[in-house]
Amino acid sequence: MSAVEDFYKVTIELIQLLEIENDLDRDVKIIKIQELLEQREGFMKRMNPPFSQEEQELGKQFMELNKKVSLLLTREKITIQKDLNQLKKKKQTATKYSNPYESLSTMDGVFYDRRK
Repeated sequence: MSAVEDFYKVTIELIQLLEIENDLDRDVKIIKIQELLEQREGFMKRMNPPFSQEEQELGKQFMELNKKVSLLLTREKITIQKDLNQLKKKKQTATKYSNPYESLSTMDGVFYDRRK
């Protein structure tokens, strides 16, 4: 197999993995995504012209596939950011519940007399 065909197969596998919306094994999914992206990078470096007619046709499809991969990776990033923000809010709420007076200002009870 040529590097172009390997690149195409790895790209299709990456798209299939990204389309799965299974949050149960997110860590495993992220590790697999990283491995596939590294494989794609290696195949991309091995691509050298001249290309056959079939490889040129696959090259045309890469443009659309790369857009789809980019879109799916962005979606995955956004869901991870949302989860991190929710976790941060939960930690803040737990802290406020366990020590409700920590966030109060020390300026409470100060009186300013404006009369001269």
